Amino acid sequence: MSAEERRDAERAGEPMVSVERVSRVFGYGSQQVTALEDVSFDVPRGRLVALVGRSGSGKTSLLNCIGGLDRPTAGRITVDGVEVTALSERRRTGLRRDTVAFVFQTFGLVPMLSAAENVGLPMRLKATRTRDREQRVAELLDLVGLTQHRDQRPGELSGGQQQRVAIARALANEPRLLIADEPTGQLDADTGQAVMALLRDVIAAQGMTALVSTHDQGLMDIADATVRLADGRLVAEDDASFVGTGSRATGSEHQGRVV
Repeated sequence: MSAEERRDAERAGEPMVSVERVSRVFGYGSQQVTALEDVSFDVPRGRLVALVGRSGSGKTSLLNCIGGLDRPTAGRITVDGVEVTALSERRRTGLRRDTVAFVFQTFGLVPMLSAAENVGLPMRLKATRTRDREQRVAELLDLVGLTQHRDQRPGELSGGQQQRVAIARALANEPRLLIADEPTGQLDADTGQAVMALLRDVIAAQGMTALVSTHDQGLMDIADATVRLADGRLVAEDDASFVGTGSRATGSEHQGRVV
């Protein structure tokens, strides 16, 4: 057994994401705004979890803290056994390169690069061998159904096709955790539904864990569990897929774990 396999075996019983009493405050004094307040939950490995709540509820702030794009004001976050909140900026950059991948509603593709070049970009930054990179790009474009569009630039693709490229790019370095912030937010209903189904299939095929913020009921319906935020605090779910620690709490007092 390799060192990586032993490490995976040791972590098998751990959640992929553990959020412990996390708060995030912006500004100072009278200008202070609390985006997150005392949020705690776990996400097991291999699950698709929907993070829901109204605009301003703290969803993006929470995802940014989990993915190492931002630091919480208080609390502890662990991703794949690594305490993200204790990492230096350099090591958080490494986490985002090797363990966590992001998909945003704005796609974020490089306009002058083809679909294949956009997908291969993370592997270039990681200095992956050309032959291995080209093989991985071909596999990913096939996975998202864009093999015939590999040479087209983003401006020549539909919104749904651009988001498929963004998903393929996110998978390039074989991340363990996919974080998606409103991935269907700029898509029409039918295209959004197709992207949701693709996300579900990709996560299963790649053996990943995913945490996806959304307003889309269709994505909530296909998720394994739901985490709901209101005014920066975690609130209880009536669904049995969300289980509290100890007796079941209600409203903003609820702290729990996704199962």
